[in-house]
Amino acid sequence: MEFKKIWQERSALVEAQLVKELNEANPLDKTLCESMKYSLMAGGKRLRPILVMAAADAVGAKGTDYLTTGCAMEMIHTYSLIHDDLPAMDDDDYRRGKLTNHKVYGAGMATLAGDALLTLAFEVMLRQQGVSSDTLVRVVREISTAAGPDGMVGGQALDMESEDKQISMETMKNIHLGKTGALFRAAIRSGAILGSASEEALAALTVYADNFGLAFQITDDILDVIGDESVIGKPVGSDEKNHKSTYVTLTSLEEAQKLAQDAVDTAIDALKIFGGEADFLRELVAYLVKRNK
Repeated sequence: MEFKKIWQERSALVEAQLVKELNEANPLDKTLCESMKYSLMAGGKRLRPILVMAAADAVGAKGTDYLTTGCAMEMIHTYSLIHDDLPAMDDDDYRRGKLTNHKVYGAGMATLAGDALLTLAFEVMLRQQGVSSDTLVRVVREISTAAGPDGMVGGQALDMESEDKQISMETMKNIHLGKTGALFRAAIRSGAILGSASEEALAALTVYADNFGLAFQITDDILDVIGDESVIGKPVGSDEKNHKSTYVTLTSLEEAQKLAQDAVDTAIDALKIFGGEADFLRELVAYLVKRNK
């Protein structure tokens, strides 16, 4: 089956399951519920749940069995976007072509919606069926570490402290390994763990994940310079507006494009121990550097 068709079909599964999970939640406040739904159901690539499923497929399991964990990952990702857009952070007005959450519901309610999605994610994660309690605890630990001060939140803190400063490439890598890469790594490793991956397979997929995250972030930096606003769904030049160093500003547009391609090549090479069951992952990372949103 064609790569993009699999992506579309699985995205549709994610959309339906997210609605189901939201309907099972019972927020005390109606506006909070609306604010959560506004951002969670605003579209997007649904990459993190897709990666959970694809990693499980790669190790010989049935990826769609782990849709629940994938949806939890998407909730964590969405919470991070809501908070990232807040006036105290990047102060962005648009996300995915729509007004950001705080522009619709106010900064206070947007903050609470993010908090609610983060905590709901762990409730959802613990509903995952078909795995042992030990495996589930391992996955929860993997994802919680990636989302916290050692991962995404730590990367965001480094990012904030680096505004208006000339930073080194090493600091830049640490920012994005945390802020962007940690959740990709957790999604891929969690899918592999859920699918009972061998240590060799898990190690290979971890190399893939790290380079996937790097390629994704460099391409994001490139699109912030040369992207089409109507396609990417947010204003271009937001990094420059927020005085942030990027792979483009620390090197050049051409060098950044080369770094992205090198990361893609390394990611694909890491999958050489797998057969056709990892083809989706191969095609996905190659697609990253060609995307326009």
